[in-house]
Amino acid sequence: MGVLQLFTTITIDEPAPGLKAIFGFRVPDQRSGKEQNSIELQYLHEYARISSSIGLTANLIVNFSVVFGTNVLALGTDISFDTKIGNFTKRNAGLSFTNADLIASLALHVVMNEKGDSVNGSYYHLVNPFTNIVIGAKVTHSCSTNVNTITVGTQHALDPLTTIKARVNNASMVSALIQHEWHSKSLFTIYGEVDTKSIDKSPKVGLALALKP
Repeated sequence: MGVLQLFTTITIDEPAPGLKAIFGFRVPDQRSGKEQNSIELQYLHEYARISSSIGLTANLIVNFSVVFGTNVLALGTDISFDTKIGNFTKRNAGLSFTNADLIASLALHVVMNEKGDSVNGSYYHLVNPFTNIVIGAKVTHSCSTNVNTITVGTQHALDPLTTIKARVNNASMVSALIQHEWHSKSLFTIYGEVDTKSIDKSPKVGLALALKP
């Protein structure tokens, strides 16, 4: 038999200029006795966004994020602190540059309890806006395993409703797809992937259908 839960969110806009307060309350799960309540404060400015939240649980977790910048250049960080263990469980930082046809970013991710420390760099360039030709690249370095992953990809619009995409990485994995919008916001996709180092193995092939009213 299921357990009925009630979740309520109360949002207070502009208790002070640029400030928003959000309170979330959930009726405790009777099986676990855990409460999942939280308090969040957000401050919005033309060149900054600051957010802080506290999960009201037995082991109090404090989250804090801040972004400074403009539509062209932005710098931000996102951290979580577990008061029970007295240590940070997540530390992220990022830098991005954007203009009319190019997006470049650099990000650092450290998830302490999952050993998910990594540095990511990505590049996205719109070559031809009329045929939606795009090239992109992503480089990921895992600090814990000292492994680098490099992925390069491209896409091209055959017509306003049909797009092809392809990518390859330094692990010799090659994938491609063709996607067709056969109805408004409804997509049909054919996808394939092959490991060129093990060409004797059967490639992966998939079909996907996304329907939206």
